Amino acid sequence: MDTRGEVREFFSTRRARITPDQAGLPAYGTNRRVPGLRREEVAMLAGVSVDYYTRIERGDLSGASDGVLDALARALQLDDAETAHMFDLARIASASPIAHKPRKKTDELRPSILRLLSAITEAPAIIRDNYFDYRAANDLGRALYAPVFAEAAPNSARFAFLNPAAQDFFPDWDRNTQELVATMRGEAGRNPFDKKLTDLVGELSTRSERFRTLWAAHNVRYHRTGVKRINHPIVGELELTYEAFELPADPGLQLSTYTAEPGSPSEDKLRLLASWAAPDTTGGPSLASDATDHTQI
Repeated sequence: MDTRGEVREFFSTRRARITPDQAGLPAYGTNRRVPGLRREEVAMLAGVSVDYYTRIERGDLSGASDGVLDALARALQLDDAETAHMFDLARIASASPIAHKPRKKTDELRPSILRLLSAITEAPAIIRDNYFDYRAANDLGRALYAPVFAEAAPNSARFAFLNPAAQDFFPDWDRNTQELVATMRGEAGRNPFDKKLTDLVGELSTRSERFRTLWAAHNVRYHRTGVKRINHPIVGELELTYEAFELPADPGLQLSTYTAEPGSPSEDKLRLLASWAAPDTTGGPSLASDATDHTQI
């Protein structure tokens, strides 16, 4: 990862999106050469010298204090996810080379996590890692994301950008892909020297123009809660609320659950999907019975 380049692009794109009016500054003249704030305006708002801010925007974030970073976050009107990303960039810029070793991963999920998935019976539940691989799911989760799990190595990012079926499966594909890349950008900021993550970004950049465009925007967001619309091949369109939970004992893993509004058509469709997903004890076909492993991927 080119840390200096990441810092440079992050600050320049954040600065470009804020107008003087949004920052509470007078906009003198109409022939501004930049779409957003000038560097000197950001420096003034943050209470630092123009030379110091210019050095930061050129990629040198090493040694920046928490106070300076907080001031820059206010000046650039960063949200929580963007602020955390900026601090991650500063941490990497100031770290010694030995600190750049990627964290170790475990291939197997703990039995208690698998039991938790099995205990969730009325809502789709999926566990992904920070490479966006779907590592495990309950039967209803596999049924909900059947087109993704049909792939040899289920990965939400590869499906969204490389599988033509994704645009039909996700009615809000444009917004979904924006959110996905913004989440990936945050992961890359936390683990910039993780080769597997870097390889995934490189693969998608090479194969998807949409991904390249979104990646260049340097947007960052948290993936914690929201509404997901899915055009399911069996039950039709569902509108579900998702909740995403980090697993503190298993760094890099996230549990996501999906629920429907009580009394809504989506709740009825989710129940119908559950009947399809349930293992058939009579020997008849079901979505779950097509898989050799209903839980861990």
